Amino acid sequence: MLFPILNVFFCLAFAGFAYVNLNDKDSWLWVSIYMIASVGCGLAAFGQYFPLVYLLAIGFYLVYAVILFFSENGVLQWITKYKQESIVQSMQATKPYIEKTREFFGLIIISAALAMNYFVAS
Repeated sequence: MLFPILNVFFCLAFAGFAYVNLNDKDSWLWVSIYMIASVGCGLAAFGQYFPLVYLLAIGFYLVYAVILFFSENGVLQWITKYKQESIVQSMQATKPYIEKTREFFGLIIISAALAMNYFVAS
């Protein structure tokens, strides 16, 4: 009973995240990322699992997360250079590291949600 509830929550949350990314300059990428996760979780809520799709998406998301981690003004510099300054000050990413750090954690959350479904399906 817990997994369907979690999947409905993730489905709605990821669809909402896709919606708020519609006005970004890279909306084609982020709307796609969030909608793949949303549809995957929505289908899993009704017992439809697609392990191969989960693995492919997780692989892409984790590779992209590693790129964001090590990129200029990425997560590593947020930790070391900027001393983990708050990334939730406002919705506008006014400092160079904020957007990449937020995107990194979004990818980790999506990967965890899809991994949950992968292991439930196995």
